[in-house]
Amino acid sequence: MEINEQIRQVSSIVEIASQYTTLKRRGRKHVGLCPFHSEKTPSFTVDEEKQLFHCFGCGVGGDVFSLVMEKENLDFPEALKYLAEKYHVPLPQQRVNPQVLKLEEKIFKVNELAIGFFRKNLFSTEEGMAALEYLKKRKLSEDTIQALKIGYAMNAWGSLLSFFQAKNVPATLLEKAGLVLPGKKKDEYYDRFRGRIVFPIFSLTGKGVAFGGRTVIDAEPKYLNSPDTPLYSKGKLLYGLNLSKDAIRDAGEVLLVEGYTDYAALYQAGITNVVASLGTALTPHQVSQAARFAPRMIISYDGDAAGRNACARAIPLCLEKGMNVQALILPEDLDPDGFLRKYGRDRFLGLMKKSLPGLKFLIDMYSRGVKMNVPEEKAKVVRAVIKEIEKVPDSVARGEYVKQTSEFLSVDEELLRTIIENRPPEKGAEAGDFLSPAEKRLLQILFENKDMAAFVFEEFQEGDFRGLKSEPVLTFIQESFRDGREWSFHDLKESVKAPVLDSLSRALQERTRQASVEEARDCLRALRKVVFQNRLKELQAEIARSEKQGEKEKLLGLLYQKQDITKQILAL
Repeated sequence: MEINEQIRQVSSIVEIASQYTTLKRRGRKHVGLCPFHSEKTPSFTVDEEKQLFHCFGCGVGGDVFSLVMEKENLDFPEALKYLAEKYHVPLPQQRVNPQVLKLEEKIFKVNELAIGFFRKNLFSTEEGMAALEYLKKRKLSEDTIQALKIGYAMNAWGSLLSFFQAKNVPATLLEKAGLVLPGKKKDEYYDRFRGRIVFPIFSLTGKGVAFGGRTVIDAEPKYLNSPDTPLYSKGKLLYGLNLSKDAIRDAGEVLLVEGYTDYAALYQAGITNVVASLGTALTPHQVSQAARFAPRMIISYDGDAAGRNACARAIPLCLEKGMNVQALILPEDLDPDGFLRKYGRDRFLGLMKKSLPGLKFLIDMYSRGVKMNVPEEKAKVVRAVIKEIEKVPDSVARGEYVKQTSEFLSVDEELLRTIIENRPPEKGAEAGDFLSPAEKRLLQILFENKDMAAFVFEEFQEGDFRGLKSEPVLTFIQESFRDGREWSFHDLKESVKAPVLDSLSRALQERTRQASVEEARDCLRALRKVVFQNRLKELQAEIARSEKQGEKEKLLGLLYQKQDITKQILAL
């Protein structure tokens, strides 16, 4: 038995879910308020027998691994380890390249030593004391400096290098950690960070993975970050999330700023549901990471033109990930750190409450400098906004954004709706309607009565599932059956998209009647008919094109195909 199946059998999804919400037994199931979205009426359902959960409010669902991955922000191997430790299941020896693991462990240790070295410099050297005074002038307290483990890199070519050489740490390892750079001569290296206040960058679990340095000697660039290393990739981490994740989850919103000092100033002011994008353009990966902790984001970049433009680039990423996004642009071209020092915490909180809806900010930015009384110019703005709205995954939210755009730009709402084509698959509360009744029932039968698979696939014909939304699931089951393998909900995670998984988790929790072989075959025939009808529509479109272009030979072949498919439909 595979290790994930062992863990699934000994773990209790009710016990795990109870860590995140209060559950009450209702019949064969447990219900409670959803831990993934705010609600007043319980719609979160846990089926202990089937080891599945589903929220009928927001549509999210899955098994015990999905639950832990979402709530603890872990990937699957981490969730596996988490549950294994909780239920005392010994994990097999991982087949990971030992050289890679060894290098990562070495870099973690090097980074830990470097953090200590930089912190000692800040508090026990003359240069460091000057940097400490600079931080205190920026109103950062010693408690904040200690909490963020801020340090100082000496303004010397080999200070850090000498420190590690005394510990017999090779320069080649320091280079892989991003702490030193190779010189022009062979075997020559020098410190990457010099004359800079150093902000360690931590993983979600609090391990040092990289560094950011702010110059105090007016060197260029003003801010310098570690390069990509085996532990760190730019654009994949949010600074401060390791400290702020609980506050973000409690607040239900995340405040996004650009840099280290903005984060430090807000964190010190008690506004702890904050993260920083490390001074780089926000990435989809960072948005996804934030979205796992809160459904709402307030972007507070610098108030200057560059900050506004960066905010305008970030908002569409949030919309695409289904986040409720707001824009907080501070007056006088101030950044959050400068605003707090000048006006204080209360005024900043007041502005947070008045932050502009992301869509409205986007429209204002797109309209800036445009002659909106010129139809052609206004049309460009409208289409640019619609292009971003089309990316919103939830159809209800998309509809509301269309309505708001109509109001903001004084454009007929129905006209805007006609512009939007090829809408993406719906998520969330409507996910239950994603699968057709025949698809849903056949999947219920194949998961709950696996011995019936032989009778179903006995009638299987190539192409029976082609084009169906459940095609990847049914194909996976069919291949598993053919290869003599078991199939489970968890095994689908790598190859099946979220809307189908959410619908499947919901379907598998429904109370079902006793299945029969004939019912399963009826479902298969119904799906086969749908596939035939879809193919018939495609053929009809091809026939129309061939007639228009005078392709007589091709037309004849298409008509024969149409006749053949029509006969097969009638025979069902």
